[in-house]
Amino acid sequence: MEIVTILTASVLPTAFWLWLFVRRDMYPEPAWLLARTFAWGMVAWVVAAALEIGLQSGRAPLVALLLAAVTEETAKWMAASTAEREREFDEPMDGLVYAVTAALGFALLENLTYGLRFGAQVAVWHGVVTSLAHALFSAPIGYALARVRFGGPRRWRVWALGISVTLHLSFNGLLTGGAGLEQFLALAAVLALMGVLAGRLYRRLGRP
Repeated sequence: MEIVTILTASVLPTAFWLWLFVRRDMYPEPAWLLARTFAWGMVAWVVAAALEIGLQSGRAPLVALLLAAVTEETAKWMAASTAEREREFDEPMDGLVYAVTAALGFALLENLTYGLRFGAQVAVWHGVVTSLAHALFSAPIGYALARVRFGGPRRWRVWALGISVTLHLSFNGLLTGGAGLEQFLALAAVLALMGVLAGRLYRRLGRP
């Protein structure tokens, strides 16, 4: 019965967030390309997890958190980039759609792994909170993909990756604190700020 809870807690929130973000695109992307990008996001988690095992061994906590943020955001950026040269990537909003889709594929596999390892309660927490967090971390990457795709300078990639890593690092830093009311409020504030950022990026890139 616990495995059903873990699967439900991992899959349903991911599907909801994916639907919520993708539906904002007035000119929807083909299902096959979204599915492929989502799958590349899952592959990105496997790669990032393998790299983190070696990179974080024996590191100080802050360094380990930074390496995790850099590794995971770089992996998600590479997964989203697999759609960059497709002809279906034909409007600025698509950058955000593909970045979020890759991030949610990444989050799904991470959530399933954590749930199977630590139990249903952890699966519920990860499914509801960290799935959204991963999607929001990747919003700046999606913005940069769109800017570069349509003629912007390539340095946008570096800036966006730096912002995503900073958001991820801040979130992970809060997670390492005590599990009290202050931590919960801080996490809620970070998620809210990231949500505002993602919303502004969507409005800026979306067509009227």
